[in-house]
Amino acid sequence: MPSRNRHPAPVRIGCAGWSLPGRYHALFNDGDSMLARYATRFDVVEINSSFYRPHRHATYARWAASVPAGFAFSAKLPRTISHELGLRGCADVLQRFLDQVDGLGDKLGGLLLQLPPSLALDMRVAAGFFRVLRNRSAADLVCEPRHPSWFSDAAAAFLQRHAVSRVIADPPRVTGAVAPLAGTAWPYWRWHGYPRVYYSDYSEAALQQLAQAARASASAAGRAPWVIFDNTAHGFAIANAARLQQLLLQQPASHRPQRHHA
Repeated sequence: MPSRNRHPAPVRIGCAGWSLPGRYHALFNDGDSMLARYATRFDVVEINSSFYRPHRHATYARWAASVPAGFAFSAKLPRTISHELGLRGCADVLQRFLDQVDGLGDKLGGLLLQLPPSLALDMRVAAGFFRVLRNRSAADLVCEPRHPSWFSDAAAAFLQRHAVSRVIADPPRVTGAVAPLAGTAWPYWRWHGYPRVYYSDYSEAALQQLAQAARASASAAGRAPWVIFDNTAHGFAIANAARLQQLLLQQPASHRPQRHHA
């Protein structure tokens, strides 16, 4: 039987969605729903479905009621905002989304904004969107840009000014964009699968490197870092998240050996 102890490390680990392939049944305890079972092992989850379609306030409230205290959700902003409107003229769509996601109550851990690869940084447009969002929600915001213009030093300073964290994605969109932005409060890893996005299993070596990076970030961040596995197509997200939990438990930060490279 899996342990019922909550993950004690200052890194929060979960998946994009809570689908539980049958082969991982033993990792979870019983629950009244798949989400409730998921929450016996992990204490955060990313709501990806909100990107594709709206959910009722009551649906979010039901999800919040099915998980224990301390559990947190991140909710992905609708693609209408990011992909169709390009952050322009989307105040009404944004408000509807915020009204819906308010059903999570204090279990809303933050908001995720994923941008299309075609959307270059227009600071005037982006600043206007961030101001509208800040005026309507106190939730932390993390952005996953995918156009190279979002990865310059000027772009990093712009995001910092607006208190927007930048996703550390794998595979990275730009070489070297593999660490949290300095001065942003919410380190957020999204590992999509490599080499085949959404499908590939991560190697032990990759997970060990991630454990080291996330742990180092935990000591400097304003809040606990999140690591979300999005390689869900073949179910590897569950196995990778569970293994990362083990690695963090096995190697506490205060006892981590120094690694030397030739």
